[in-house]
Order: sequence, then structure tokens, then C-alpha cells
Amino acid sequence: MKADVIKLDSAKAGSIDLSDDVFGLEPRADILQRVVRWQLAKAQAGTHKVKTKSEVSYSTKKIYRQKGTGGARHGSRKAPIFRKGGVYKGPTPRSHAHDLTKKFRALGLKHALSAKQASGDLIIVDAAELKEGKTKALAAAMKSLGIKKALFIDGAEVNENFALAARNIDGIDVLPSMGANVYDILRREKLVLTKAAVEALEARLS
Repeated sequence: MKADVIKLDSAKAGSIDLSDDVFGLEPRADILQRVVRWQLAKAQAGTHKVKTKSEVSYSTKKIYRQKGTGGARHGSRKAPIFRKGGVYKGPTPRSHAHDLTKKFRALGLKHALSAKQASGDLIIVDAAELKEGKTKALAAAMKSLGIKKALFIDGAEVNENFALAARNIDGIDVLPSMGANVYDILRREKLVLTKAAVEALEARLS
């Protein structure tokens, strides 16, 4: 399929052929959901921790005699039933990550790119480069393009001045082509790809 290419100042810069296998799929929410869930689970810290009965600080002395009190036969203040006692079956540090095949992850990325293309939220620019790393210049370019929240994906490397200018603008993310992922693509309103990014993504997903 054909797509228009523009410059950062919104001037026309020709057109580009997009692969139907990467940008022309019918988006499936179930595939996107599984990949996003895998990403978020992998990123979860899993450092939550509570103290168990063996870890709380209390004397190990039996708190009262076994019989004759009319109450339960407790042997330790560390029991979960007591205030400040140990927690029973509480959370412990662990990894929340689960497996997802490489083919399925690649399929998810194709569906994310296709979803942006189908909804008209995909913009192709000639290049994401600035002469100076000035936020004011990039903010003006974003205004001319009508972009408020967007993910910019460049080729193998991101232009240093462009990255410097973008980091002070809320809602604008910049990634190299190898960093392209489903979650970041879906969480921003617009997806802006350079011609180099299109070539790199098509080569990666072919």
C-alpha cells in the first residue's frame, strides 16, 4: 500500500510503499492484549514482601500456660492471629514474567502497526532530525503537524538533537527501531515513523 511522506514542517516529501504483511493486517484485540500483558508482567518489579512468623521480632517464650485459661492454646506471640504477628501466606519476592513465543510477539507488533495505519494515526516523516537540540523548534513542528501525544520511531539510531529536544515535551517519546514495542505504540495517540524506521521494521518482521 502507498503512504504519504511528509517533513517535520508538514511539507510533502513524496510517498512510500508499506508492506501489507506488516501494516495491512486486520487488527485483533486479543493478540494485542496478550502481548501487552506479557510486557507489563515482565516489567513488574515483584519486590513486595511481608514478614512471616519466623521473621517477626518477638520472644519465643510460651505466652501463658497450656491449660486452665479458657482460651486458645497459643505458644507464641508471633502467630498471625496476634497484632504485629507474622503474616500467613503473604507476598514474597518473585518474577511475574511468563513466556510468550518470539513469533507471537512479532505478530503482536505487526498488529499494533496495522492498528495505527487502519485508524489513520500513522504518520511517515522523511527524517526526524534537528540542527539544534531546542525544544522550542520541535514544539513548533509538533503544532504544525497537529500532534500532542506521539511515539517517534527512528532507524538504528535516534538523532541526538531530536532526542534532546523531545525529552522536555510531555507526551512525546522517541525510540530506535529495535526498541519498537506494542505497549508504547498503543499508549500514544499517534505513531510517527521515519523512512529508515519503516525499512528497519519491515526487515525485522519479514
